[in-house]
Amino acid sequence: MLTGREQEVARLEGLLAAARRGRGGALVLRGEPGIGKSALLRHVAGAAEGFQVMRASGAEFEMELPFAALHQLCAPVLGHVTALPAPHRRALEVAFGLDVGTPDPFLVGVATLGLLVERDGPLLCVIDDAQWLDHASAQALVFVARRVSAERVAMVFAVREPVGPGVLPELAGLPGLPLGPLGEADARALLLGAIRAPLDERVRDRILAEARGNPLALLELPRTAGLAGMAGGFDLPPAGVVEQSFRARLEMVPPGARLLLTLAAADPVGDPGSLWRAASLLGVDDEAAAEAAALVEFGTRIRFSHPLARSAVYRTASAEERRRAHAALAAVSDPVADPDRVAWHRAQASAGPDEEVAAELARSATRAQARGGVAAAAAFLERAAALTLDPDLRVRRVLAAAEAKLSVGAFDVAAELLSTLDPGDPRVDLLRGRLSFVRERGGDRPADYLLRAARRLAATDPAWSRACYLDAIEIGVFAGGFDDVIAAARQAPAAPRAPSSSDVVLDGLVTLATEGITAAADVLRPVVRDTGDDVWIRRPSLGFMIAVELWDFDALHGMATRVAAAGREAGSFHMLPIGLAMLATATVHAGDLGAAMEMISEEEAIAEATGAAPLVYPRIHLTALRGRREEAAELFAGVGPHMTLSVQWATAVLNNGLADYATAMKAADRAVAHGDLGLAGLALPELIEAAVRCGEVERARSALATLRERTRAGGHVWGLAVEAYSRALVHEDEEGYREAISLLEPSPLALCRARAHLLYGEWLRRRGRRREARAELRTAHELLSGAGAEAFAERAAGELRATGEHARSRSAPASGRLTVQEVHIARLVAEGATSKEVAARLFLSPRTVDAHLRNIFRKLGLTSRRQLRGLPEIR
Repeated sequence: MLTGREQEVARLEGLLAAARRGRGGALVLRGEPGIGKSALLRHVAGAAEGFQVMRASGAEFEMELPFAALHQLCAPVLGHVTALPAPHRRALEVAFGLDVGTPDPFLVGVATLGLLVERDGPLLCVIDDAQWLDHASAQALVFVARRVSAERVAMVFAVREPVGPGVLPELAGLPGLPLGPLGEADARALLLGAIRAPLDERVRDRILAEARGNPLALLELPRTAGLAGMAGGFDLPPAGVVEQSFRARLEMVPPGARLLLTLAAADPVGDPGSLWRAASLLGVDDEAAAEAAALVEFGTRIRFSHPLARSAVYRTASAEERRRAHAALAAVSDPVADPDRVAWHRAQASAGPDEEVAAELARSATRAQARGGVAAAAAFLERAAALTLDPDLRVRRVLAAAEAKLSVGAFDVAAELLSTLDPGDPRVDLLRGRLSFVRERGGDRPADYLLRAARRLAATDPAWSRACYLDAIEIGVFAGGFDDVIAAARQAPAAPRAPSSSDVVLDGLVTLATEGITAAADVLRPVVRDTGDDVWIRRPSLGFMIAVELWDFDALHGMATRVAAAGREAGSFHMLPIGLAMLATATVHAGDLGAAMEMISEEEAIAEATGAAPLVYPRIHLTALRGRREEAAELFAGVGPHMTLSVQWATAVLNNGLADYATAMKAADRAVAHGDLGLAGLALPELIEAAVRCGEVERARSALATLRERTRAGGHVWGLAVEAYSRALVHEDEEGYREAISLLEPSPLALCRARAHLLYGEWLRRRGRRREARAELRTAHELLSGAGAEAFAERAAGELRATGEHARSRSAPASGRLTVQEVHIARLVAEGATSKEVAARLFLSPRTVDAHLRNIFRKLGLTSRRQLRGLPEIR
């Protein structure tokens, strides 16, 4: 038992016990250097009786190549790769350099999960110094750690704290075990056990005070000062600097042994062959190995006695010693099999600018990026820029490095790199705009940077300037400031004589803001209908919102379908979630709430796997139409300020369904008043319905006039039908209801059609035409309850009761008893998917899918997959 760590040991052994029972998990040990993380890792590995133990560790002093740590961990089981499905097998082979291509890091994560769980017996993964894992490995390992709850797998990470900003944010979401200092009694016991000699009480108390309960400090102090020094109380290292103890030990090591230690510290791969070849180049003799053995183990793999020992060795070495070590390692590394490691060692050996080495690093960055190692590419480019003498080439490399850092979430490093460049360079503004947008911080709006770049480019590159204005508009739609951005875009350079689609869209949006939808519709309508146009490939979200503005459901659905399909085909976990969210919204309008839940579940699975924030707007829309007030209130309260208008519109939909028209009118008023692209138009019919029910006829008439202008300019069935039943509401016009229903009958807009029948049935019932009202209300109730729009369905049922007829009772939809993820799994299984196929789709392990299926069977009273297939619909 480790002194003073009984609770921590119990927690780790509990993790092992749970993994033995098939309830795997992960734990992150966190604490300052020397606090006992490595000792606990050794203990849990020793306690893992019957487990296969696999190890990996990060290294501070080399920018690890992509997936290097993952390869280190998986090396013992790589023989099982052939048993994986072909896409997963190839993803790992590409990641480990056994094949060429560009692996997606999360497909690698799924493949790693399969590799680890499809084996006999329990497994323990031990990852030390995890704060220095390469980014690609970190993503894959954390992905696995989040998905072993139904497996016989335990994962223990050790993280040194504090670490620099932006270092390995992925680990933040895993269960943590912070390690504090030892208590006074335990610290005293550990110190006395290490000294085993009489010690003056005053000296002992001083040592305990200096060590502050840090176990490694208590063990290293006697080794550093010796009994004589400790007896006098002299020569103790400064408080809180545990590495100082190792540094003091290094002062007693002969120069040859210190050079050998520096070589070992500079090459964290730990390959003895490379080490001894490099040592031979530097003239280090065999005697040096014996003199260095107190700090490092020279076996089949080179291992330091403690991670802090390696850190102390490297930091203590002079700059010249480190350069000599890296130069020797570069000379003995294989330039064909391992060109990137050669480039990295050569870069570390350079004392000043060296274009040849910088060019090698740039090539390494390209190779790393092709293998999914964006973080490694960023590090190569950053170092390449430092070694570049040519000013223009250096700027390009710094910009490339900043963009790569931005891509992997190292926002502070990206900002620091950009701060070294000329602030008047428009390329810097473009990256700063992206950085501001992804950070979601207050202060300057991200679109402002793009507008500044656009103005600077206007004279020298008009085409690029116009593209920047359009990008600024898209950001303005989602991050705020849309009106100001549109006003600024009026100053864009004139379009060329043969305008591109981007030029047409920019001019159309400026026309929309200055002259209104009637003038802009003829410009925008044709390009929006071409959902595969290049302008939408780059800016799909903007195209989606323009389609909403024009009430063009075919364009909206077509754009969403294309983006989702393209994202899935490319394996892009940037594009696919956007496409799924767009398609879920379109599917809700079509009345298939079950399919929408399936898409939302997949989008959220990707977000959870990648650590990104889920795109919440389709869930907001879905929840509003389902009509569950408490569920909606919880969801709406948790969204950020950038979603305020979406929440106001959804609140109007929700409360119109619940017949709380006063609340619906206030929410719709706020959504309409802001005038945002797309959302303001969608809120108008909600405002009209609520205002009519509240007796605010003039308010409804004004909103109807605005809605008529918007929908007739678009000229599409969706808008024309909504305008027709809204007009009927305001003017008591029966023909408007009939027109809306006639327009919607052949369309896929089932919920819109259901609401038209509901409003018409309510109007007929109020006129005393009960028989006609029943027919409309029955249709409305059937469509609404079939879709799962519970509040609107209950409103229809109430109206039916008022006519003297009770709505036909329907069994509660399965989705009412299942989570969104369970609905998705149930639908996939009902379509015939196996557990492995579902697991790959949702980034889970097959055993986790089976655990969800057991919950689904229990909730629905089923006993087999075949019964799932027999359900009329899981929605």
